[in-house]
Amino acid sequence: MSRRPTIADIARAAGVSKGAVSYALNGRPGVSEATRERILAIAAEMGFVPNRAARSLSVASAQAVGIALRRSARTLGIEPFYMELISGIEAALSAESYGLTLQIVSSSEEELEVYRRWWAERRVDGVLLCDLRIRDERMPELTGMGMPTVAIGGPLEREGVSAVWHDEVEPVVELLRYLHALGHRRLVRVAGLSGLLHTATRNGAFAEVPDLDFEKVTIYPSDYTGEEAARLTRKVLTTRPRPTAILYDNDIMAVAGLGVAHELGLDVPGELSMVSWEDTPLCRLTHPSLTAFSRDIPGYGKRAAEMLLSLMGEAEGAPVRSEQIPSARLIPRGSTGPASH
Repeated sequence: MSRRPTIADIARAAGVSKGAVSYALNGRPGVSEATRERILAIAAEMGFVPNRAARSLSVASAQAVGIALRRSARTLGIEPFYMELISGIEAALSAESYGLTLQIVSSSEEELEVYRRWWAERRVDGVLLCDLRIRDERMPELTGMGMPTVAIGGPLEREGVSAVWHDEVEPVVELLRYLHALGHRRLVRVAGLSGLLHTATRNGAFAEVPDLDFEKVTIYPSDYTGEEAARLTRKVLTTRPRPTAILYDNDIMAVAGLGVAHELGLDVPGELSMVSWEDTPLCRLTHPSLTAFSRDIPGYGKRAAEMLLSLMGEAEGAPVRSEQIPSARLIPRGSTGPASH
């Protein structure tokens, strides 16, 4: 056909009513099995694709999951973490013929308005919540709406929201003991946004090892960009006494920081050790390659999406779920070595 086939076209070809075609296509009772098979065969031959909006009205499902991210489009486009996370989410959703609705927002108020509109207009059947905050005003709003929600991060049992999360403290403690064993005593951490839950958790983890005699540990919040990381790195490396090791909260910042170290003529790791929290191909392409924490980010997104799909298939009032996945593993590479005193 030169135009998109419709239910009416299938009904004419099959010699049945449009209602019978609708029953057959949506897997509902009302037609015999033989008629159903004949209708489906004709629909396939015509290349019929159901209209998602119309189908959502008939079966009360949007066949879509939503994510609203409070990040700039520019930052999102260059951050490998979110690309890998979304690839894992898509893998789980596509297996069940669900789509992903992604929207960039500029404020928490705009984000909440997006959720309200999606839910009122039946645009999505549930949402995945990212970038959890210390005092997260989204939690009571979403639980009040009754919209199926899974948070990526946590744990959040007290908030009444299901979550897939991993321990943020254990990897920090592992890294501190590793750097201490290499003789490092002056550390700098270039952290992420100060209001995020995982930033606060990692910051607090530095107090988990009081037996280590670090001379100085300084934490600088940042916006995850290479520009801000370069500025902060320049600042700490041109101040005396210099740190002997710097930990960055993502790979983009770590690569930018390594560039500043080279710019200032510092030998890495001879005079300065550097570590990235996220391990991506970027970390292995630098010289020297960056010591980093490795974790299965696509698997993280896939598991969160699978939990959400499961929640959406249950009756309202399903119990809150909390699933801890394996912690990040430290992968030592060429950017860390014994401290130079």
